[in-house]
Amino acid sequence: MTVHTEEENGTIVRFTMTRPDDWHVHVRDNEQMGAVLGYTAAQFARAIIMPNLKPPIRTVWEAIDYRERIYSACKEQHLTFKPLMTLYLTDNTAAQDIRAAAESECVYACKLYPAGATTNSAAGVSDIRKIYPLLEAMEKFDLPLLIHGEVTDPEVDIFDREKRFINTILCSIRMHFPNLRIVLEHITTEEGVNCVELWGSLGSVAATITAHHLLINRNALFQGGLRPHNYCLPVAKREKHRLALVKAATSGNPNFFLGTDSAPHAKGAKESACGCAGCFTAPIALPLYAQAFEESGHANWIERLEQFASHNGADFYGLPRNATTVTLAREGWRVPEFLPFGKNSTITPFYASETLHWKVVV
Repeated sequence: MTVHTEEENGTIVRFTMTRPDDWHVHVRDNEQMGAVLGYTAAQFARAIIMPNLKPPIRTVWEAIDYRERIYSACKEQHLTFKPLMTLYLTDNTAAQDIRAAAESECVYACKLYPAGATTNSAAGVSDIRKIYPLLEAMEKFDLPLLIHGEVTDPEVDIFDREKRFINTILCSIRMHFPNLRIVLEHITTEEGVNCVELWGSLGSVAATITAHHLLINRNALFQGGLRPHNYCLPVAKREKHRLALVKAATSGNPNFFLGTDSAPHAKGAKESACGCAGCFTAPIALPLYAQAFEESGHANWIERLEQFASHNGADFYGLPRNATTVTLAREGWRVPEFLPFGKNSTITPFYASETLHWKVVV
C-alpha cells in the first residue's frame, strides 16, 4: 500500500495508510473488556492479546475460551477485529503445552513475565533456567517468545532493570537458543535499541515500542506533582533513551514495530497509595504515534509510520499485511478527562485533557 496524502498550503492535512496492527495490548476481560475493546478495534485490524489475567491464560483451551469472549464482545459492538492469542509461561508450563500452542490456529506466541515484574506477574517465571525445555520446544516449533525484559532483583535500580535483563538473562537465552524468535516488548532504553539492531540483523530478535515511551521521559512522572497516569512498567527513562527509541522507530529498521502496551486500570486503582502500572493509550494510539513521528522531523515520517505500524510486525509474525486502510486528519481535539470503565467506574486516558493534532477519521 502506498501512502496517500492531502496537502493545503504545503502542509499535510490528511493521510491514508495500510491499516495497522497492535502487537502488544491488554484488553482485560468481561465487563471491563467491553468498555475498552472498541478503542483498539477502531484503529487496528489485529492485536497480540496479553495473557496476564487473573488467573492467567496458560493453555490453548484457556486461550480459545478467552478469544471467544473477545469475539462475543466484538459481535455485540459490531467490531471487525482479529485477536491473536498468547500463553503465559510459568515454572510449571509443560512442553506439550508448547506443542499444542504451535499446532493451534489460535496461539501466536508465548509470554515471559519474570515473577513480580509487573501487573499480574506473580505466577510468572522465577528462574529462566526452569523453562529452558520450553524455550527449546518453542525454538523447535518456531513459536515466538515475547519478553517483559526486566530483572526483579530489589538491589537493581528500577531505571536499570531493562539494561540488566538484556546483559544477563537475554544474553543467556540467545546463547542457548540462537534460532528462537524473540520480541523484546516495550523497550525503553538505548541498550534495548542496540541489542535489537545487533541481533535483529540475524533475523531472530525484534522489539515493540509504545507511543508513550516515544513521547515522554521520566520527568513526566513528576511534573507538577506525582503523575500516576504516566506510571508504567517498564518505567519511562532519561531523555537520551527516549530519543534513541524515536530514532529506532523512525529508522525503517524492520525489527521495530508498533505495540501500544495500552493497559487500562480504573482511576481509583491508579490514584492510590500503591497505584497500578500502565498507561491507557488505546483511544488515542494512532494520533499519539503520528505526533511522535511528525515531531521526529523525518522527511518521510508518514511512510516510516506505515512501515513501523502496518508492515514490520506482520512480516515478523509471517502474516499477510492488511488490505484495508485507515485515515488520519490534522484536527485539534481535546482528549477526554475520563472514560467509562464498566459499572460505577471510570478510567483516565493517557494525555487526558490535553490537545492532540491528529485524529482518526471514521
